[in-house]
Amino acid sequence: MTVSTSQLLSHVVAFARSLRHAGIVVTPGQTATFARALGEISIFDPEAFFYAAQSTLLTRQEDRAKFAEAFRQFWQYLGLERFPTELLHQTPLPPKKDPKARPGEVGREPRSSEQSSKQPQPVVDRALTFSETEVLKQKRFDQMSEAELEAARRLLYGLAWNPPKRRTRRLKAGGKEQLDLRKSFRRSLKHQGELVELERRSRKRKPRPIVALADVSGSMERYARMLLHFLHAFSLVQTRQGVRQVECFTFGTRLTRITRTLKKSSVDAALSEVGRQVKDWSGGTRIGACLHSFNQNWAKRVLGRGALVLVISDGWDQGEPELLAFEMERLQKSCHRLIWLNPLLGTPGYQPLTRGLGAAMPFIDAFYPIHTLSSLEQLVKALEELEPH
Repeated sequence: MTVSTSQLLSHVVAFARSLRHAGIVVTPGQTATFARALGEISIFDPEAFFYAAQSTLLTRQEDRAKFAEAFRQFWQYLGLERFPTELLHQTPLPPKKDPKARPGEVGREPRSSEQSSKQPQPVVDRALTFSETEVLKQKRFDQMSEAELEAARRLLYGLAWNPPKRRTRRLKAGGKEQLDLRKSFRRSLKHQGELVELERRSRKRKPRPIVALADVSGSMERYARMLLHFLHAFSLVQTRQGVRQVECFTFGTRLTRITRTLKKSSVDAALSEVGRQVKDWSGGTRIGACLHSFNQNWAKRVLGRGALVLVISDGWDQGEPELLAFEMERLQKSCHRLIWLNPLLGTPGYQPLTRGLGAAMPFIDAFYPIHTLSSLEQLVKALEELEPH
């Protein structure tokens, strides 16, 4: 008795897809586990088959009834009554010869054909052997299920964050930037005034201040919560690495400073407090007016020491483009780099043709997508590689 492996696995994958359509969260890893479990049970037993599927594919107690109904409908749709027994077919096995010993297997006794046929055949499909993490990193935030978003948040806090550096006016020994004549002459006294070795010094480097302005309007609702997790993780890690000045703001129809709130170590407490602070969540967008408020009230306080400014928005604006262009030019002249992060930039065929982006583009130093975990990793790497001067 053998199993039609390829046909059975194709139905297993299709069944997992039908569960997702029914609103049940099923990850690729769970599907692979279910496929492996089929090699350990007798799939002639309908009860064993059902509980193998339920134990590997079901994660929430409240989905039990929905899972049972989806299971029944799927296999009945294929013309099977309770479980896929029709996928099994009897095929006479050819007589097997005693396997020859391979190098390194001299001391092993070959199993007889009767013993090997009695043992269950493992169901393995190498198409399912992939990295769940890599798949998750390439998936768009707006297409993730709740379980995938939670896994993405955990990966987000595990990113390697290296803050961009800036050169200060203070000098330190070493490097190759300039000669340290005073130290060189002082060292020459040990050699009767001969300059045996020239000492050098270079400027110290410190992390740059970073200012983030995140759009929380209605058009950004699908991305806003994940991007707030990004800002929370970014703020915490940068503070631990010595970046004292990490400022975060949200904007829609008004500007709201959330810097102190995001410094809380508990992400749930921080985001809950942000939800109470931000009054224009999922509302309209007036980017120019919000940038005017920032330039008027906050720019002189937070844009010192060569700060980087990150504007996170899709560019949809209900305000006047002339005001946005004026405030963008003013903001660019006040900071070291003005970087615009757009979640729509990762969409195939996307072009920044909105009025808001059309007015802002001449004053943007860099334009990056921010729609997947992979794009966030590339952003962190790009910030790290910025020139220190």
